[in-house]
Amino acid sequence: MSEPSAQSEARQSEVKQSDAARVRHAQPSVGSLTAHRPHTIAATVSDLDPDLDADLDGYDEDAQAGYGGAQLPQGRFLDRERSWLAFNERVLELAEDPNTPLLERANFLAIFASNLDEFFMVRVAGLKRRIATGVATRSASGLQPREVLELIWSRSRELMARHAACYQEELAPALADEGIHVVRWHELTDKEQSRLYTLFMHRIFPVLTPLAVDPAHPFPYISGLSLNLAVVIENPVTGHEHFARVKVPPLLSRFLEASPQRYVPIEDIIAAPKHLQELFPGMNIKQHHMFRLTRNEDLEVEEDDAENLLKALEKELMRRRFGPPVRLEVEESIDEEVLDLLMRELKIGESEVHPLPGPLDLTGLFAIAGLDRPELKYPKFVAGTHRDLAEVESASAPDIFAALRGDHDVLLHHPYDSFSTSVQAFLEQAAADPNVLAIKQTLYRTSGDSPIVDALIDAAESGKQVLVLVELKARFDEQANIKWARKLEEAGCHVVYGLVGLKTHCKLSLVVRQEGDNLVRYSHVGTGNYHPKTARLYEDLGLLTANQEVGADLSDLFNRLSGYSRRETYRRLLVAPKSLRDGLITRINREIQHHRAGRPAYVRIKVNSIVDEAIIDALYRASQAGVTVDVWVRGICAVRPGVAGLSENIRVRSVLGRFLEHSRVFAFGNGGEPEVWIGSADMMHRNLDRRIEALVRVMSPAHRATLNRLLETGMSDTTASWHLGADGNWTRHATDPDGQPLRNVQEMLIDARRRRRGTATP
Repeated sequence: MSEPSAQSEARQSEVKQSDAARVRHAQPSVGSLTAHRPHTIAATVSDLDPDLDADLDGYDEDAQAGYGGAQLPQGRFLDRERSWLAFNERVLELAEDPNTPLLERANFLAIFASNLDEFFMVRVAGLKRRIATGVATRSASGLQPREVLELIWSRSRELMARHAACYQEELAPALADEGIHVVRWHELTDKEQSRLYTLFMHRIFPVLTPLAVDPAHPFPYISGLSLNLAVVIENPVTGHEHFARVKVPPLLSRFLEASPQRYVPIEDIIAAPKHLQELFPGMNIKQHHMFRLTRNEDLEVEEDDAENLLKALEKELMRRRFGPPVRLEVEESIDEEVLDLLMRELKIGESEVHPLPGPLDLTGLFAIAGLDRPELKYPKFVAGTHRDLAEVESASAPDIFAALRGDHDVLLHHPYDSFSTSVQAFLEQAAADPNVLAIKQTLYRTSGDSPIVDALIDAAESGKQVLVLVELKARFDEQANIKWARKLEEAGCHVVYGLVGLKTHCKLSLVVRQEGDNLVRYSHVGTGNYHPKTARLYEDLGLLTANQEVGADLSDLFNRLSGYSRRETYRRLLVAPKSLRDGLITRINREIQHHRAGRPAYVRIKVNSIVDEAIIDALYRASQAGVTVDVWVRGICAVRPGVAGLSENIRVRSVLGRFLEHSRVFAFGNGGEPEVWIGSADMMHRNLDRRIEALVRVMSPAHRATLNRLLETGMSDTTASWHLGADGNWTRHATDPDGQPLRNVQEMLIDARRRRRGTATP
């Protein structure tokens, strides 16, 4: 294997230095973000960003030799925090694109804000905590922790400025042109203000609690992501000024309708002069300002010391509300003395203050995006039943077991293939079938009215053996998962919470059925959660199979998760944390040997995020050997493609659109006998070292060809996507040299399904 040239090493050093310079010299700018995670939204949007679990493991550079190669140059990894911000910038670009349907642009603006909220609550909070405790170390990209933090603040401000400008200068006027007006209080008519006064007195005023701050009243606790009104009042008798805080009730609608198609932020209603006078009768209202605080909401549960994980997690959820502040958003017009008071009482530094034009909390645009104006949204698409499960569309559910007999695997691609008539039907049929003896299931995230949970309860109540592995630590879904765990236990299901110290992230279902004298195992291995609602929004893959090797593997894995087992090898699975990383690296290295022998060789990967240094180094060595490497990544990417002598054979693309690209696929040329795997794992430390993840090998030649065509389409220069450069910058490619739109891979797949049903667009 050839060493990188001195010239390429110098280039790597220059790239690294330019990154550091960008951190030092980037000028902060003000802008707008604001986001809020209403309970009705969180379950469906919390995965719209790459998983933000802390990746704290260092990479042992000396261990590179163990993966087969000499030292690689320093500066070869892009910074993961900068890469995440670049991902959110791509979301923002969709909102800025005038070719995106108008209400979808509103939706992307809300997603951008919600993503940034979670980034600060988890990643920034974790970084600050590690700096404060002295355990933070230089990142794999070569940046010191303080440099990373400064980079985050700088880039966040730039993106917030664009976010604000997009709303103020583009979206709001365009909505108004379509008859949808988001207005401020002073823009309302007298009649509208009178109507809202009545609404305020009957529905809002009774739930407001103004809190004074004086020697007898300490500064109140400010909950994370809540909207708050800072009010300065004057006692007309004494002439003394006082500070008070009014919290905007989080359970009320973010925007209220003043008249048909005219919406006003709820804080504007509360802050109207007449309304504030109702809250502080007899006092003079001097000024008022909106502010919003983001807190550290990362959970820390010491499982080794917790006798009962469920109870320990419930206790930690209570503590989460009191995490230290990490960001203060204020209106640009805020009085300096009021801001100083907030900073002093909240113990937050100037660098963590973000002055923004109002209105704050633009995740309220989720409600605007949900308006019933189909002409301003993506054309409606209703998924049909997979053709291998039903010859023709019908009202009756397909017979999943009959379709799978004879080793006839079914490769599902959601949301293009219906989740309800495939995975959901599989479990519902199993629950109702008297010949089914047992069902084993993992649940990482699911919906509040989950038919999956209902099916498992029905199965248990009918006497079947039902094992459910509920991951209690699924971020921001912990409370919901505790609820479903208890509901399942009450119905007679065997509920377990996985292995101590490991999240169970794999997506597995196993059904054991009596057929004559034999027990037959039916399996589903997927890339996405068993969540019927997000299955209509997320792009995911799944394999339904009656293959007995897969069934035996799932039996072994479930036994490991529910009992005591040291099994580390499987027949058709790669399982983290023991065999997945090494299994992939072995296959990447094997492509090098195939290439040197003149046999077909390539590596194609589709993931949400890729930051694992050992995997990336294996890809670099494959590139150095001449192997073509394609990486299709939605979110974070630490790979530097196109660096001479290191990664000139690596291409990195990203696709964002109406559906969240969520599937994980790993394909290898394998000397002319392609090998393809799908599963739950991203290429991150926490996936490969601290989670139970599973990939399944796809055996059908037709299915392997389908997946390779998908990967080729996503990576094609004729497909709309973002291209990653060696400097870490992403460039959008949406049109060809003649200005014509490039192919949209998601629309292509939608149209392919429509053609099968005879409803394709002309």
